[in-house]
Amino acid sequence: MKPLPVDAVLPSLCEALAARGVAVLEAPPGAGKTTRVPRALLDAGVPGETIVLEPRRIAARMAARFVAGELGEKAGDTVGYQVRFEDVSSARTRIRFATEGVLTRRLLSDPSLRGVGAVVLDEFHERSVQSDVALAMLAELRRSSRPDLRLVVMSATLDGARVADFLGGASGPAPRVRSEGRRFDVVIEHLPRADDRPLEQLVAAAVDGLVTEGLDGDVLVFLPGAREIRRAASACANVAARADLMVVALHGDLPPAEQDRAVAPASRRKVILSTNVAETSVTIDGVVAVIDSGLARVASHAPWSGLPSLKVAKVSRASAAQRAGRAGRTRDGRCLRLYTRHDHDLRPEFDVPEIRRSDLAEVVLALHATGVRDVRGFPWFEAPDAASVEAAQRLLRDLGALAPDGALTATGREMLSFPAHPRLARVVVEGARRGVLEDAAAAAVVLGERELLLARRGVGGAGASQWSPGNGHSDVVAALEALDRSVEERFHADRLRVQGIDAVAASAADRARTQFVRAAKHLRRSEGAAGDPRAGWDDRLGMALLAGFPDRVARRLRDDELTLCGGGSARIAEQSEAAKAAFVVALDAEERADERGRGVRVRTASAIEPEWLLEMFPEHVTETLEARWVAQDERVDVTMVLRYRGLALDESRATPGPAADAVRAEALFAEATRRGVGAFVDDADELQRFLARLAFAASVAPKAQIPSDADALRSAALRRCCLGAASLDDLRKASLLGEIRAVLTPEQRRTLDEQAPDRVGIGAGRMVRVQYEPSKPPWIASRLQDFFGMRRAPSAGGVPMVVHLLAPNQRAVQVTSDLDGFWTKHYPAIRRELCRKYPRHPWPEDGRAASPPPPGPRFRG
Repeated sequence: MKPLPVDAVLPSLCEALAARGVAVLEAPPGAGKTTRVPRALLDAGVPGETIVLEPRRIAARMAARFVAGELGEKAGDTVGYQVRFEDVSSARTRIRFATEGVLTRRLLSDPSLRGVGAVVLDEFHERSVQSDVALAMLAELRRSSRPDLRLVVMSATLDGARVADFLGGASGPAPRVRSEGRRFDVVIEHLPRADDRPLEQLVAAAVDGLVTEGLDGDVLVFLPGAREIRRAASACANVAARADLMVVALHGDLPPAEQDRAVAPASRRKVILSTNVAETSVTIDGVVAVIDSGLARVASHAPWSGLPSLKVAKVSRASAAQRAGRAGRTRDGRCLRLYTRHDHDLRPEFDVPEIRRSDLAEVVLALHATGVRDVRGFPWFEAPDAASVEAAQRLLRDLGALAPDGALTATGREMLSFPAHPRLARVVVEGARRGVLEDAAAAAVVLGERELLLARRGVGGAGASQWSPGNGHSDVVAALEALDRSVEERFHADRLRVQGIDAVAASAADRARTQFVRAAKHLRRSEGAAGDPRAGWDDRLGMALLAGFPDRVARRLRDDELTLCGGGSARIAEQSEAAKAAFVVALDAEERADERGRGVRVRTASAIEPEWLLEMFPEHVTETLEARWVAQDERVDVTMVLRYRGLALDESRATPGPAADAVRAEALFAEATRRGVGAFVDDADELQRFLARLAFAASVAPKAQIPSDADALRSAALRRCCLGAASLDDLRKASLLGEIRAVLTPEQRRTLDEQAPDRVGIGAGRMVRVQYEPSKPPWIASRLQDFFGMRRAPSAGGVPMVVHLLAPNQRAVQVTSDLDGFWTKHYPAIRRELCRKYPRHPWPEDGRAASPPPPGPRFRG
């Protein structure tokens, strides 16, 4: 074997494992840790099987084949691998390279990991959710029942001290072993200024520049994904032909033979167009130059559905450094970054851990399956946000995977059979129950994998118009028909592309469908078809889709406008097969802006029937009486509304009765309150005066317990007036004041009249109305002559009234509550003025001794 840098520290690593059972290995890319550490554990006699966890399927496959080759064997003998839907191993396998989710699923079926002597977590710095969970579960397993289990955490760029502390125990932090490796100088060049040319043109220009300057080795180009790789390959064709270069691709969707071709030595110089799989997981000899786009497709999730997705994002500075280092493994090299120095310096130092940015439903389901009820209390290496955990648990309850108390249900256990997001697993489980297993499995695959139809990705197909799949009500059915057509065409790329189908995506989907069906066989045997056996195939498939997305039901209002259960609105894509359906389950959507503004646009949908909701989710369906305000007639109509999670499914006129009357009255009350009493009471001032009168009486005679809260009295009376009424016109015919009077007892009415009289008598038997205002003493107003002969002002409840003394023109000449003082102090001067202005009126010198004029028509001056 060719010596590798990590070889020098393997004895130290094995010694640390023998002494403590745990160790942290820090080694740069290309040091050889992925292939040499598992072999060292095998040679050191670690009992049982060693599982090596890789973040990517391609890394697991290639590492297994490489180590097996060094042993003179083929993969599947001593060294094997296991990735999603692919297990290349045997009873003789001692080293198993696997993706991280495989270990999580194995722990579900075998919590003690019988027969496993060691687990190696490779490239832990990438911090996938699964690696975080695996680390925590393995550490807990060691503490609880498997102290003999050896655990190695490896990384190229890692906070080793933090991991060592997490794995440590009473004896202190776990041992840390560091391999410096061999490093050569790498000259890093940035673009002098931002260049807005397409990425593939920038790559071609960079390759051309390297060739012109005397390229004497291979070039490794980092691109976000397969689509960008295809475009770059086309753009580099001319320079490759001119310089006799091989242009090869390297990404996870390629067949193993093509992946091997990309990394194997060749007689010609190569331009390797790779995703970030070559950043740390795969080492390629002969690379002397790196071209870095600065971009990668990072694991994320669709905010709408929670399904895993990949989005293009800028890589961190740490990733950029690792990419550059690939050019300096065997000699000095160059790295051409297709972005500016300023851009680089603004990037974060490290990528955000996936646990902070991903949907956690799949992980939370797995933890519940291991008996973890308190997910937030789980010993995470880095705990996720509480809101993310709660959102995951809420979704699992919606899917029927968790009971209200958090216990795992039978449905939840069935969902664990599938290495997929819980939504998709639920679709398959329901499909098995309804007798459409294979199609439900295919539906789950096409929803979770890449889009098969090129037009839906914005990629034109030369003959896409020759064949339009679909049945007019489901985008998923259209995708299934595209998948079936791909099988018929034996995945012939050219023929399928003419028809607008991605052959590579279709082939991957077909393989996944087979594995889903295989995993679900026991469900079909144990459950059989549920529901109405007369239901058609498309209905049963639609119900399966609904089972996985019960919180994404929508109703079409008009044209492309949808209203969503739970609130909110969206628009359905014009090209959707379900664009004309009355009710849909929205399977995928995105927020985007167009000429109509920013909003949610549903890309993938399937028509449903409201009756399915009644059958499948009766606990979320309610039947309620609801009031509608008819503005034109100022009236309230009451309807019976059937709702699913707040979404109206059906409406009908309510049956007359007490229940409908109560709903109508409440709505009328709300509208009347909003408008104010002036909208339906002719004399609002009279009402206000009476309420003030009540308040005064209550203040001077507290023992009578006269109600005095004006708002409460007015509100209660208004409610009573609304009973039996249907419109504001009906309210106008009612007496709000009468309703308030009616709440008083006979004793309270007597006290009110005594302590807060409505009228009082003054001179010559004249009766005048008493005015009451909040926080003021009562007052009266009348002609000054009407008070002749009076030495005291009238009183109410023992409180002297304020008297407004009016001239013949009805304007007050004096306001007082001390009449005796008025006659002596102010009247003489006022009398002289009044005599001059109103000579026809009698103005005696002593008002106290004079007699008031008799009641009758008032004099005018």
